[in-house]
Amino acid sequence: MPKEKRPAVVVGAAVKVAKIATGEIGKDIGAPQKEGKDPAAVRMGKRGGKARAEAISPERRAEIAKKAAEKRWKR
Repeated sequence: MPKEKRPAVVVGAAVKVAKIATGEIGKDIGAPQKEGKDPAAVRMGKRGGKARAEAISPERRAEIAKKAAEKRWKR
């Protein structure tokens, strides 16, 4: 029965865990940088759609929705 190959990512992770366990490298080596968006940008993004919907007329919203539906059904 042939031996299964392990994905390189799994093997690499196992090697890293072994090196950390033996003290060969520190835990913080290769730690991913802080990911995510700027909190201020997130707040502005959450406000944007609601503010736009309140600012435009119902007729304009219907026009935008109709155009979007036409694009969707065109495919």
